[in-house]
Amino acid sequence: MSNEIKTAIVTGASRGIGAAIARRLAADGFQTIVNYAAGSTQAEEVVAAITAAGGRALALGADVSSPQAVAELFEHTEAEFGTVDVLVNNAGVTTFGPLSEVSDEDYQRLVAVNLTGSFNGMREAATRLREGGRIINLSTSIIGHYSPGNAVYTATKAAVEAMTHILAKELGSRRITVNAVAPGPVATELLLSGRSPEVIQRLTSEIPLGRLGQPEDIARIVSFLASAESGWVNGQVIRANGGRN
Repeated sequence: MSNEIKTAIVTGASRGIGAAIARRLAADGFQTIVNYAAGSTQAEEVVAAITAAGGRALALGADVSSPQAVAELFEHTEAEFGTVDVLVNNAGVTTFGPLSEVSDEDYQRLVAVNLTGSFNGMREAATRLREGGRIINLSTSIIGHYSPGNAVYTATKAAVEAMTHILAKELGSRRITVNAVAPGPVATELLLSGRSPEVIQRLTSEIPLGRLGQPEDIARIVSFLASAESGWVNGQVIRANGGRN
């Protein structure tokens, strides 16, 4: 990836890991699109923080489960910042509970956002990214740990990992790398919402480093994968989980 690469799209970037990634890439010198589905106020706050730090960013709403919305997200980005160089597929949703209790609505929502949303982003990026660009998908370290209560969420992310490996081979001739980051338990609303303090304590006790991850832990890895230094890293999944698995 050359020094000319300047533009990054981060989906689901209005809060949590996505917001940390957007702030970090902006600090690295990228013009950054802060994508959101519903949290426009939070997305604008991320943009304001980036701007205050001397970066350039724009909040753009788009439902990643919609192919048309994702295409328009790229079109608006190109109109504002030029050709896209980095796509971070971060947008995701989850539910927690036994597979037998997953509703049809929750199942469809997880597949639509986590799997179809990532697919839509990868497909669009495959034809629009500049040569030498980067596609970075967010997965989960529950793959390999297979914690009860996370069946559908884990299945959607396993499919994303499969596409990551294959797309990396398909785009290699254009020097576009495709990798994934698979966080373990990170202290975000996505993890903490609906879980008791006892469950959170148990998760923490399973981590050899003795703490939950922070969004910035994941943002640093994404920063590396978006940089020139990662040019020989392709088709890989980096499991960032403090040694939990």
